[in-house]
Amino acid sequence: MNLKESFKLSTIPVLIASLCCLSPVILVLLGLSTASFAGSLADTLYGEYKWYFRAAGLILLTIAIIIYLRRTKGICTLDEVKKRRNEIINLVVTTFIVATIGYIIWLYVIVDYIGEFLSIWN
Repeated sequence: MNLKESFKLSTIPVLIASLCCLSPVILVLLGLSTASFAGSLADTLYGEYKWYFRAAGLILLTIAIIIYLRRTKGICTLDEVKKRRNEIINLVVTTFIVATIGYIIWLYVIVDYIGEFLSIWN
């Protein structure tokens, strides 16, 4: 498995995990919210519920890996898991690292700059 496949597997889970801060940005960009309400919403979602969003992203990443292994690699039984254990471990570790780096860059750099540009959080 290469990094491109890991990136594809982790894209949607990273977006789901970052919805705590991405949601207010989307609301402002769609014109459905003011910047002050979006800032308040972001404080609430990130302050109290960020671990729920992160857990949802991790669960979705786990489901994505399982679906990938079953459909693309054809690993469906425990015997196949035992035979290809190293390949599965490498896949899980690589995808988790790519997802973690992607989450950090997406949430703390890109979404943060967009929020600063829109004056959501000052």
